[in-house]
Formats: sequence, C-alpha cells, structure tokens
Amino acid sequence: MHHPASEAFDTQRRRTRRIGTCVVHALCDGAGTFFEPLSSAFPDAGATDLASAAALDPDAFLPDDRWRLHFHAFLIRPREGGAILIDAGIGPANAPAAAWAPTPGRMPENLTSWGVAPDDVDVVLLTHLHSDHVGWSVVEGRPYFPNARYVVPKADHDAVEKLNQRVREAILTPLAATGQLDLVEESVRLGPGVTTVPTPGHTPGHTSALLQSGNDAVLFSGDAVLNALQLVAPRVAYLFDDAPEAARAARLALLEQARLRGAWLATSHLTDPFVRV
Repeated sequence: MHHPASEAFDTQRRRTRRIGTCVVHALCDGAGTFFEPLSSAFPDAGATDLASAAALDPDAFLPDDRWRLHFHAFLIRPREGGAILIDAGIGPANAPAAAWAPTPGRMPENLTSWGVAPDDVDVVLLTHLHSDHVGWSVVEGRPYFPNARYVVPKADHDAVEKLNQRVREAILTPLAATGQLDLVEESVRLGPGVTTVPTPGHTPGHTSALLQSGNDAVLFSGDAVLNALQLVAPRVAYLFDDAPEAARAARLALLEQARLRGAWLATSHLTDPFVRV
C-alpha cells in the first residue's frame, strides 16, 4: 500500500544526517536537465564508466544523452545554536542562474520546514561563484541572510567576470556594501567543527568544507563532484572545469579524505545528497 506521509518522512530522513552534535539538512533548491549533453560534458568517459555511474544514480541519466542535476545547499545546525549554510542555491526567478537553471528555487520553504529563518543563519559559505551556488545570497538588492558572514574564495572573487559577469553586480557588490563579504584564501573555521577545504580547479578558488564532530564527518564537495561518473571514474575530466588537472587532483584528494575518515560526501548535484565513497 502506498503511504504518501511515510514517503515524505523517508525523503526527509534521507536528506538529514546527524554528525556528532550537529544536524545537517540537505536543501534541494530545484532539479532540471543540464544544457550540455553528457557525452560532451564528460568527453573522456567510457561506456563501462557510464554504466557504473547510471547504476549508482539512475535518476540522473536520461535518454538521448541528457542528464539531470539536483541543486543542493546544506544547512548545518550545531548543538550550540545558530546555523551555517553551505551554498545558496539557484535563487529567485530573477537570479543570475535564471538563464539556465530551474528558478525560482525553494530555499525559503526549505528553511521554514526546518524552523530556520534567514536571520538565524550566521555563516554562508559560497563554495564557488557559479550562478547556481549563489542565488539566494542577495534578493532584491539586499543580503537575504542579514546577520551572516558570507565566506567567498578570493580567487573566485578576483575572477568573477570570467565565471559569471552578473554575479559581481547582483551578489558581491551588495555583500561588500553591508560589510558581510569575507574573502578567504586558505582554510578557515566556519563554526564548531566546520572548516573550509581548498579544492581549486573547477573554479580558481573552489572551496569544499569539512564538518567533523566526534567520530562522524561529512565533506561538502561543492562541484568537485558533479555527477556519479566522477565517483566511479574520478579521473574523468569535466568540460567546464577551469583547470582540469587541478580539478582532478582536488577531486581525488577529497574522495580519499572521505574514505579515510569514513565520511559522508554531501554532493551538490547528485540525486541523493549524501553518499558514501
């Protein structure tokens, strides 16, 4: 018998992990088909790799060489209180990602469902400045999280015109005007047990994050991993990586760290936000 309420509970359960004294919620801001065919996005992928990846994340592999992305942000709630947000989704209808991503996203409803208001968020890490990771940072010209420190990789800030010309005007300039923009170059502490992990390559300053609490850990991969293909064949290059060799090295190191720590990998674009590697 089909039980919609049970199914909804199971979906929420799969989107939440308790990591020591912290709770991590995956917030899916939307899902949609990518504009670049799979075969050109990952031109070096072989048939065996593709079959293994499709078995790992079948919902992401569509007919006619198309592939589906989910757009996840992650909410960390430490026992001490407050909230840390890893990435800011695709954003409202007029966000910079609207040209290609399924805006408007669902960030406001997602936060409300977990009893969190924008005022409650202390820190927002933007793993990189591609438009689908920054969308809810600023809404109608004002920071959406008015009390938050926005941690942004300096190398991406300095290269933002190359990454997305709208992001400087729509996101960075308003954050700088309110004094909420915090540009970082190395590993920094975001909150209790949460630090950034530089993983450059997808963009010049791409940054992942590690939450370690007790014996539990989760690594937030950002776009170091975009598709299950990069889990089964992590050396495969991605068309839109800024520096493919650096991106490959960062991905291999991140996956190795996840294995060594026994950590969950929190993925930005796979169907299931939390995976084991």
